[in-house]
Amino acid sequence: MIEPGLFDMIMRLRSSGISDTNVLRAMETIPRSSFVAARLTMQSYDEMDLPIECGQSLSAPLTIAMMCQVLDVKPDHKVLHVGAGSGYATAILAKLCKRVYAVERYKTLVELAEPRLQKYAPNAVLRHGDGRLGWRGQAPFDRILVSAGVEKMPVALENQLAAGGRLALVIDDQLTVAAKARTNMTQKIVLKLSLPMIEAGKARAL
Repeated sequence: MIEPGLFDMIMRLRSSGISDTNVLRAMETIPRSSFVAARLTMQSYDEMDLPIECGQSLSAPLTIAMMCQVLDVKPDHKVLHVGAGSGYATAILAKLCKRVYAVERYKTLVELAEPRLQKYAPNAVLRHGDGRLGWRGQAPFDRILVSAGVEKMPVALENQLAAGGRLALVIDDQLTVAAKARTNMTQKIVLKLSLPMIEAGKARAL
């Protein structure tokens, strides 16, 4: 049974420029309502941030879809997700690749996200820690998604990106993708975020 609002969310994402069928399929498969408090169930599929524990927020669907789409995740990729938050974006990524390693700095969020990931994304591993340091023991990663907005490229994450890898994050309110060649990093701005997306991008949890 399709949850109320899910079909509308998928159609809205399509009309907003999300064309990656794998991303759309993943977001159709993972119930966003399972990653928020019961009182917010009716708003689960609205185009808005939703509050979660520890003063953090679950970013709006379009923000998550856009970041996943620009990452261009492949089935054989190993992905690092910095800022797991509710676990929703981690679960989406897990549908796109073979393995996701996620880091979250709030222990409470880790404890809440773990059972959700066990149910919806058994190929995801989550740990409590400082995401700015990445996950050195599992590097290199083919793709890295950073939830929180930053002022500059985190050096530790850059060093943990595999040759030919790609990293998506928000730098100074701009959705940015960095690609790593064998000898250097290049980055380009994908788009200047609108006000609602800026707030979503700055959220420290997805």
